[in-house]
Amino acid sequence: MNIKSLKVLEYYKIKDKIKEYTHTTAGKDIIDDLEPYTNIYEVREHLQETQEALLLLSTKGSAPFEGIWDVRDAIIRASKEASLMPNQLIRIAQMLRCARLFQSYVGIKKDDESSRVLEDICIGIVPLKKLEDEIFIAIISDEEISDRASSLLFNLRKSLKEKNASVKDKVNSLVRSNGKYLQESLYTIRGDRYVIPVKVEHKGSVPGIVHDQSSSGATLFIEPMSLVHLNNEIKEIMLKERAEVERILSELSYKVYENINVVSNNANIVWELDFIFAKARYALEMNAIIPSVNEDGIIDIIDARHPLIDPREVVSSSIYLGREFTSLVITGPNTGGKTVTLKTVGLIQLMALSGILIPAREGSMVSFFEEIFADIGDEQSIEQSLSTFSSHMTNIVNIIAKADKKSLALFDELGAGTDPTEGAALAVSILENLRARGTKVVATTHYSELKGYALKTIGVENASVEFNIDTLSPTFRLIIGVPGKSNAFEISKRLGLPDFIIKNAKENISKETLEFEGLVQSLQEKSIKVAEDARISESLKLEAKKLKDKYQEKLYKLENIRENAMYEAQREAKRLIRDAKEESDAILKNMRDLEKLGYSSEARQMLEEERLKIKNKLESLDKHVEKNNEDLGEKLKTVKEGQEVYLPSLGQKVIVISKPDNKGEVQVQAGIMKINVKIDDLRKSKITEEEKKKAKINRREVKLNLRNVSTSVDLRGMDAEEAIYTVDKYLDDAYLGGLKEITIIHGKGTGVLRNTITDMLKRHSHVKAYRLGNYGEGGSGVTVAELK
Repeated sequence: MNIKSLKVLEYYKIKDKIKEYTHTTAGKDIIDDLEPYTNIYEVREHLQETQEALLLLSTKGSAPFEGIWDVRDAIIRASKEASLMPNQLIRIAQMLRCARLFQSYVGIKKDDESSRVLEDICIGIVPLKKLEDEIFIAIISDEEISDRASSLLFNLRKSLKEKNASVKDKVNSLVRSNGKYLQESLYTIRGDRYVIPVKVEHKGSVPGIVHDQSSSGATLFIEPMSLVHLNNEIKEIMLKERAEVERILSELSYKVYENINVVSNNANIVWELDFIFAKARYALEMNAIIPSVNEDGIIDIIDARHPLIDPREVVSSSIYLGREFTSLVITGPNTGGKTVTLKTVGLIQLMALSGILIPAREGSMVSFFEEIFADIGDEQSIEQSLSTFSSHMTNIVNIIAKADKKSLALFDELGAGTDPTEGAALAVSILENLRARGTKVVATTHYSELKGYALKTIGVENASVEFNIDTLSPTFRLIIGVPGKSNAFEISKRLGLPDFIIKNAKENISKETLEFEGLVQSLQEKSIKVAEDARISESLKLEAKKLKDKYQEKLYKLENIRENAMYEAQREAKRLIRDAKEESDAILKNMRDLEKLGYSSEARQMLEEERLKIKNKLESLDKHVEKNNEDLGEKLKTVKEGQEVYLPSLGQKVIVISKPDNKGEVQVQAGIMKINVKIDDLRKSKITEEEKKKAKINRREVKLNLRNVSTSVDLRGMDAEEAIYTVDKYLDDAYLGGLKEITIIHGKGTGVLRNTITDMLKRHSHVKAYRLGNYGEGGSGVTVAELK
């Protein structure tokens, strides 16, 4: 994106506002580097991550950034195996804690509430709870090491306290016994050694070592000889304590060094999250929404608000182009809001392309543009001796040279600064050239010729900023479809200009011009209602579509439940009939046994008749069950490999993976299980056909034993060299194992590992194609490769 447009549209002011919501300078640095993304996939992903962060802030409250610091310098120092200061270690631990807490903060939620992109980012976090706890146990604050850091340190400090207590008792005794020689009846410390203030004239009366002298020279600070041994012991313990503290810091620093790749990766993810949640907090402050993004050049921003104008004063306007028309010509009085409208369109587009939510209403749409050009404001250059017109024309020349169908061009007062006739002709020619090449254009102007051009040219539409004649002030509302009316005569009349002057002025204007102005006023009144009705209709249409999709999904689920429930009922009915048959046969057998004991032939005949009645009734029920069983789906006469069918005995859909054998059986795959079933037991399910339209599942039968070949490999925490070696070996195993598709988990992080793996896959002999993961697969945190 060209820097000139970013500056003119005040894009950098938006970045400065977002910086106010970051917690670390690392997050601010990411914002400094932020520019509109160069492909639509990144735009959608970064908008989605901001939306997910916004929802988390709304539902779970503040993100777990408490105590977070920018520890990039400490990580660099640790990577060189240098010893870290206590404050550096504790800040690294706080960063690790923040990363760990984010995993539970983002969490795994229901499908309709999942934070897909943030989960993909946080999947790269590797908790180091043990290292984190060791640092927090050892270090209390930025300067203080805990007694619990080691047993030796605990014993040294305990001994030091005891020695200090002893020396205090001793020095207090010396102060009392030598009180007459002392300047004051107290002791002090010089260079970690206990001394007493002796008057200079009595220095011979208190034998010891002189450590210092007062500024007046009247007092000597002497360490009595009887304290030297105790002070030496204290000094020795203090040296041991310092050595132990340095050892502890060195040991903890080395543990950070051992995990430096994970620590660095976790830190980079935390900085990224700081950046994302700063965008979300800014969006929360603005009451912003996530727009949909298209590649067709369609802009439809509902109730757009300029993000840099006070929310209490800003007037919202709906701006759209790209469907019926690709160029929009805005006219209207000065100070009416034309330039603000122009900047609003450009800045909201830049925000959306940078993954920043926009200040508009739900249902708004932006388009992905490779370039946004802006020629706005008076850019007269004294140094280059350029007039206003020359300066604008220099900029326009650059736009004409580069603009294409993937560009949005914004012009403020196009053709101004020169002769009106020539300026209008140039403006029309410029707009026509850009329209012909498919560039989306929004331009403001005062020229009536451009109003006529927009009226008679297909693909060009008029718009105006509304003006209230009664109050003689603009309303700042944009009206699309109606050219602006000058209102000069009405304004002059209300301000007190005599009627005869206005009458003479009207006589000097052609009849056609007056009729045109009248037509404009009439169109304006009618168009407002039409435009409003159209937008309400479109909104209702989108809402109806959402409801339709929602209830279609519910219907599908209900049909699936119904089918399974029906099969369960049929199976239960069959079981009951089978049990009844067995029971009736047992009864009849018992009756035959009883006949042998003396029943008459007449009784035997009656029993046989009853048996036949039971048999006929059971067979009737059996036929009824079989008839109802047909509702599960149409029976299949033939099947082919790869066909998706319904297996009632399992109550699920399966894939046919073999041809029928001589017994009329085929092998089917249900999940990871392969079983042989008869063709008669398979059904052509309606639900299967509907699902088949949504997703075609291509499978191949694996002819080797795949139990020891995983379908994925995890590279998180590895450096580039180790990751390349691991993936290369894994691809060989997967290829020999007959896998068709494998997943490489590298986490999102900074993207270095992902880029390394992508470069490797480009030239690997086993790889047919590769892509980033889709929704549910891990997103940009994984790469899915298709093998040859």
